[in-house]
Amino acid sequence: MSMSKYDLAIIGGGILGTTISYWISALYDLKICVIEKESDVAMHASSRNTAVVHSPFYLDPKTKKVLAKSSIISYSMWEKLAKERHIPWLKTGVFELGFNDDHYKTLKEFMRWGKINGIPDSDLELLDGEEVSKREPNVKCHSAIFCKREVSSDFGAFTREIKKESEKNGTQFLLNKNVKSIEKNNDDTIISFQDNSDISSSFIINCAGGNSLAIAHKMELAKEYSDLHFRGEYWIASPPHNDLAKSTIYTVAEFKGYPFLDPHWIKKADGKTEVGPNAVPVPSPEIYSGYLGDVNTALSKLKEIITGNALKLFSNTEFLSMISKEWLSSISKTAMIKRVQKFIPKVKPEYFTERGTAGIRSTVITPQGKFVADVMELGNDNSFHIINYNSPGATGAPAYSAFVVKKLQDKGFLNYTLKKKETMWNFDDVINQA
Repeated sequence: MSMSKYDLAIIGGGILGTTISYWISALYDLKICVIEKESDVAMHASSRNTAVVHSPFYLDPKTKKVLAKSSIISYSMWEKLAKERHIPWLKTGVFELGFNDDHYKTLKEFMRWGKINGIPDSDLELLDGEEVSKREPNVKCHSAIFCKREVSSDFGAFTREIKKESEKNGTQFLLNKNVKSIEKNNDDTIISFQDNSDISSSFIINCAGGNSLAIAHKMELAKEYSDLHFRGEYWIASPPHNDLAKSTIYTVAEFKGYPFLDPHWIKKADGKTEVGPNAVPVPSPEIYSGYLGDVNTALSKLKEIITGNALKLFSNTEFLSMISKEWLSSISKTAMIKRVQKFIPKVKPEYFTERGTAGIRSTVITPQGKFVADVMELGNDNSFHIINYNSPGATGAPAYSAFVVKKLQDKGFLNYTLKKKETMWNFDDVINQA
């Protein structure tokens, strides 16, 4: 049997890889495939998240400009798709709570950032604790931002709809294909799978989420970097206690030096209310329960930690303090709910009898043992890699993926004749807003 040959192979059928395939297939007549090791798209981080369409008031416009801009532009794109495809779109609003004077200073900075990032003044309010209590009688805090445009939706459903559009444009989705090796072969690259099949492609885009660094390593890129995987766990509030607060609630982060989120009160479009997450270290990006998963994988990750960049993290007392609290909140429901009692004192552990959907955040570690704070983009003459694409990545995916395509055009990697198709979103409109 002859090997299938593609102009472009995208590794990763999450929200980012699927959306990139949509844009390129809408602009060109190319033979494109999306490689996904699961039986459908969006089986991992793209579905296992809070489902919140974020407003980027908390993103520093200097260091997070692209993600902030992507989130602002993508908001109306998601809203349009939700209405057209009957996907839930519930405006919950969000409170970002502060508990002391230092937090209040942070909230004032967030207000300034929100304006710079493009959030309308009418959508953001800075409140004192008394004003918050008038709106949410069960919520206690020193001060807060209220952003009324925050939404709960369904990124997994969005991804599946984008897949349909991409398939209409000719994209092939190769499901149940787990990448084993990637080898250069003259002008093409051979991708071999665990089922012993192969394809060749002229160019590769790596959007493999928690596995993206491992894919880059297979192509001898970013070898000096390592990663750690942190599971975020949730508990579901049982009725009527799920209405102790009507809006989604976040808090100013306790550990600013690390990319972990303090527990939230999440109002979801399906009517559920969840609290979480924590950040429990696990050996791989798909261990949603238990702590070790496959023994060989766990031992391999342990060896990587002992001999690699992450070891420096584990000698950091602040990091160790944080991790010990995360382990406790995983083992003890009471410890998790105690965090929420800080801002909803009436909440009790017995109000939570069912676990929510766990998700995993994969964070890249520098050679110096520091967390990489932003998205990493790197490549060579036959590949482009997007690594460390974390929250609010799902929110900003439509615009961010268009920016990636524009970057590939500018670098000459998409040197083909444009053959634009009529489709649900307009590429030029997105790029012109950048």
